[in-house]
Amino acid sequence: MLWFAKDLPNIISLLGLGSAIIGVYYAVLSMFPAAMIGLIWAVVFDWLDGRVARKMKGRTKEQREFGAQLDSLIDVISFGVAPMVLLLAVGGFEIRFLLGGFVILAAAVVRLAYFNTIGMVDGSTYRGLALDNNVIILVALFAFRPLLGSSAFLMVLFALLMVLAALNVAPIKTPKFGGNWYFALVAYAVAMSAVYAWQLLNLTL
Repeated sequence: MLWFAKDLPNIISLLGLGSAIIGVYYAVLSMFPAAMIGLIWAVVFDWLDGRVARKMKGRTKEQREFGAQLDSLIDVISFGVAPMVLLLAVGGFEIRFLLGGFVILAAAVVRLAYFNTIGMVDGSTYRGLALDNNVIILVALFAFRPLLGSSAFLMVLFALLMVLAALNVAPIKTPKFGGNWYFALVAYAVAMSAVYAWQLLNLTL
Protein backbone atom coordinates (compact mmCIF):
# COMPACT_ATOMS: atom_id res chain seq x y z
CA MET A 1 0.00 0.00 0.00
CA LEU A 2 2.73 2.45 0.94
CA TRP A 3 4.42 1.81 -2.41
CA PHE A 4 1.41 3.47 -4.05
CA ALA A 5 1.31 6.28 -1.49
CA LYS A 6 4.92 7.32 -2.14
CA ASP A 7 4.06 8.23 -5.74
CA LEU A 8 4.64 12.03 -6.03
CA PRO A 9 1.08 13.00 -7.07
CA ASN A 10 -0.28 10.90 -4.21
CA ILE A 11 2.11 12.56 -1.75
CA ILE A 12 0.74 15.91 -2.90
CA SER A 13 -2.80 14.59 -2.40
CA LEU A 14 -1.88 13.61 1.15
CA LEU A 15 -0.47 17.09 1.77
CA GLY A 16 -3.90 18.37 0.75
CA LEU A 17 -5.46 16.01 3.28
CA GLY A 18 -3.15 17.41 5.94
CA SER A 19 -4.18 20.95 5.04
CA ALA A 20 -7.85 19.99 5.24
CA ILE A 21 -7.34 18.39 8.66
CA ILE A 22 -5.70 21.62 9.85
CA GLY A 23 -8.73 23.50 8.56
CA VAL A 24 -11.16 21.18 10.35
CA TYR A 25 -9.12 21.30 13.57
CA TYR A 26 -9.15 25.07 13.75
CA ALA A 27 -12.79 25.25 12.72
CA VAL A 28 -13.68 23.07 15.71
CA LEU A 29 -11.72 25.52 17.89
CA SER A 30 -13.60 28.42 16.23
CA MET A 31 -10.30 29.86 15.00
CA PHE A 32 -11.75 30.53 11.57
CA PRO A 33 -8.87 32.56 10.05
CA ALA A 34 -6.51 29.62 10.65
CA ALA A 35 -9.16 27.22 9.32
CA MET A 36 -9.44 29.23 6.09
CA ILE A 37 -5.68 29.11 5.54
CA GLY A 38 -5.71 25.34 5.87
CA LEU A 39 -8.69 24.88 3.58
CA ILE A 40 -7.55 27.11 0.73
CA TRP A 41 -4.21 25.32 0.57
CA ALA A 42 -6.10 22.02 0.49
CA VAL A 43 -7.60 23.28 -2.79
CA VAL A 44 -4.15 24.26 -4.08
CA PHE A 45 -2.79 20.77 -3.41
CA ASP A 46 -5.92 19.22 -4.92
CA TRP A 47 -5.29 21.08 -8.17
CA LEU A 48 -1.54 20.45 -8.06
CA ASP A 49 -1.66 16.66 -7.80
CA GLY A 50 -3.46 16.38 -11.12
CA ARG A 51 -1.02 18.74 -12.86
CA VAL A 52 1.93 16.72 -11.60
CA ALA A 53 0.30 13.41 -12.49
CA ARG A 54 -0.35 14.51 -16.07
CA LYS A 55 3.28 15.54 -16.56
CA MET A 56 4.83 12.44 -15.02
CA LYS A 57 5.89 9.63 -17.32
CA GLY A 58 6.13 5.97 -16.44
CA ARG A 59 3.30 5.82 -13.90
CA THR A 60 1.64 2.40 -13.92
CA LYS A 61 -2.07 1.80 -14.46
CA GLU A 62 -2.36 0.78 -10.80
CA GLN A 63 -0.69 4.01 -9.66
CA ARG A 64 -3.11 6.08 -11.72
CA GLU A 65 -6.15 4.20 -10.43
CA PHE A 66 -4.91 4.36 -6.84
CA GLY A 67 -4.32 8.10 -7.24
CA ALA A 68 -7.83 8.66 -8.56
CA GLN A 69 -9.37 6.81 -5.61
CA LEU A 70 -7.12 8.58 -3.10
CA ASP A 71 -7.98 11.98 -4.55
CA SER A 72 -11.70 11.26 -4.41
CA LEU A 73 -11.59 10.05 -0.80
CA ILE A 74 -9.62 13.10 0.26
CA ASP A 75 -12.17 15.31 -1.52
CA VAL A 76 -14.82 13.94 0.86
CA ILE A 77 -12.81 15.37 3.77
CA SER A 78 -11.66 18.61 2.16
CA PHE A 79 -14.87 19.60 0.39
CA GLY A 80 -17.56 17.68 2.26
CA VAL A 81 -16.63 17.20 5.90
CA ALA A 82 -14.79 20.52 6.22
CA PRO A 83 -17.68 22.75 5.05
CA MET A 84 -20.05 20.73 7.24
CA VAL A 85 -17.83 21.30 10.28
CA LEU A 86 -17.61 25.01 9.45
CA LEU A 87 -21.38 25.31 9.54
CA LEU A 88 -21.64 23.39 12.80
CA ALA A 89 -18.82 25.39 14.39
CA VAL A 90 -20.26 28.77 13.41
CA GLY A 91 -23.62 27.52 14.67
CA GLY A 92 -22.12 26.62 18.04
CA PHE A 93 -22.59 22.89 17.33
CA GLU A 94 -26.29 23.23 18.01
CA ILE A 95 -28.30 20.19 16.98
CA ARG A 96 -30.59 22.28 14.75
CA PHE A 97 -27.74 22.58 12.23
CA LEU A 98 -27.23 18.83 11.85
CA LEU A 99 -29.70 18.61 8.97
CA GLY A 100 -27.85 21.34 7.11
CA GLY A 101 -24.59 19.51 7.78
CA PHE A 102 -26.11 16.32 6.39
CA VAL A 103 -27.22 18.11 3.22
CA ILE A 104 -23.70 19.49 2.66
CA LEU A 105 -21.98 16.14 3.12
CA ALA A 106 -24.62 14.14 1.27
CA ALA A 107 -24.38 16.44 -1.76
CA ALA A 108 -20.60 16.01 -1.73
CA VAL A 109 -20.61 12.22 -1.63
CA VAL A 110 -23.42 11.96 -4.19
CA ARG A 111 -21.51 14.25 -6.53
CA LEU A 112 -18.27 12.31 -6.10
CA ALA A 113 -20.02 8.97 -6.63
CA TYR A 114 -21.60 10.33 -9.82
CA PHE A 115 -18.29 11.73 -11.06
CA ASN A 116 -16.43 8.48 -10.30
CA THR A 117 -19.07 6.52 -12.21
CA ILE A 118 -20.04 8.80 -15.10
CA GLY A 119 -17.16 11.26 -15.34
CA MET A 120 -17.21 14.65 -17.03
CA VAL A 121 -19.50 15.83 -19.80
CA ASP A 122 -16.35 16.33 -21.88
CA GLY A 123 -12.70 17.13 -21.26
CA SER A 124 -13.41 20.68 -20.09
CA THR A 125 -16.93 20.54 -18.66
CA TYR A 126 -18.43 19.17 -15.44
CA ARG A 127 -22.03 18.38 -14.72
CA GLY A 128 -22.83 20.34 -11.57
CA LEU A 129 -20.55 22.70 -9.66
CA ALA A 130 -17.22 21.08 -8.72
CA LEU A 131 -16.77 20.76 -4.95
CA ASP A 132 -13.50 22.68 -4.75
CA ASN A 133 -15.39 25.81 -5.78
CA ASN A 134 -17.32 25.60 -2.51
CA VAL A 135 -14.18 26.12 -0.46
CA ILE A 136 -12.86 28.87 -2.75
CA ILE A 137 -16.12 30.78 -2.22
CA LEU A 138 -16.24 30.08 1.53
CA VAL A 139 -12.72 31.40 1.99
CA ALA A 140 -13.82 34.68 0.41
CA LEU A 141 -16.98 34.83 2.54
CA PHE A 142 -15.18 34.34 5.85
CA ALA A 143 -13.00 37.38 5.13
CA PHE A 144 -16.13 39.48 5.78
CA ARG A 145 -17.06 37.70 8.99
CA PRO A 146 -15.61 40.43 11.26
CA LEU A 147 -17.84 42.98 9.52
CA LEU A 148 -21.08 41.09 10.16
CA GLY A 149 -22.83 40.21 13.37
CA SER A 150 -22.72 36.60 14.47
CA SER A 151 -26.39 35.94 13.67
CA ALA A 152 -26.24 37.64 10.28
CA PHE A 153 -23.09 35.79 9.26
CA LEU A 154 -24.58 32.46 10.33
CA MET A 155 -27.68 33.09 8.20
CA VAL A 156 -25.57 34.07 5.18
CA LEU A 157 -23.28 31.05 5.63
CA PHE A 158 -26.18 28.62 5.96
CA ALA A 159 -27.96 30.01 2.90
CA LEU A 160 -24.78 29.97 0.82
CA LEU A 161 -23.93 26.39 1.77
CA MET A 162 -27.42 25.21 0.87
CA VAL A 163 -27.19 26.94 -2.52
CA LEU A 164 -23.75 25.45 -3.16
CA ALA A 165 -24.95 21.97 -2.19
CA ALA A 166 -27.82 22.31 -4.66
CA LEU A 167 -25.45 23.48 -7.40
CA ASN A 168 -23.07 20.58 -6.71
CA VAL A 169 -25.72 18.09 -7.78
CA ALA A 170 -27.66 20.27 -10.23
CA PRO A 171 -27.97 19.21 -13.90
CA ILE A 172 -25.99 22.22 -15.08
CA LYS A 173 -22.75 22.38 -17.02
CA THR A 174 -19.80 24.18 -15.42
CA PRO A 175 -16.28 24.68 -16.79
CA LYS A 176 -13.23 22.88 -15.48
CA PHE A 177 -10.60 25.43 -14.51
CA GLY A 178 -7.17 24.27 -15.56
CA GLY A 179 -4.01 25.59 -17.18
CA ASN A 180 -3.11 29.10 -16.04
CA TRP A 181 -6.09 29.13 -13.66
CA TYR A 182 -3.85 27.18 -11.30
CA PHE A 183 -1.53 30.17 -10.95
CA ALA A 184 -4.53 32.40 -10.32
CA LEU A 185 -5.57 29.99 -7.57
CA VAL A 186 -2.10 30.09 -5.99
CA ALA A 187 -2.15 33.90 -6.07
CA TYR A 188 -5.60 33.86 -4.47
CA ALA A 189 -4.40 31.42 -1.78
CA VAL A 190 -1.38 33.60 -0.99
CA ALA A 191 -3.50 36.75 -0.82
CA MET A 192 -6.19 35.19 1.37
CA SER A 193 -3.57 33.59 3.61
CA ALA A 194 -2.10 37.06 4.16
CA VAL A 195 -5.55 38.44 5.01
CA TYR A 196 -6.22 35.69 7.52
CA ALA A 197 -2.71 35.85 8.96
CA TRP A 198 -3.37 39.55 9.63
CA GLN A 199 -6.65 38.66 11.33
CA LEU A 200 -4.86 36.08 13.47
CA LEU A 201 -2.20 38.63 14.40
CA ASN A 202 -4.88 41.09 15.49
CA LEU A 203 -6.54 38.38 17.60
CA THR A 204 -3.32 37.74 19.49
CA LEU A 205 -2.47 41.42 20.12
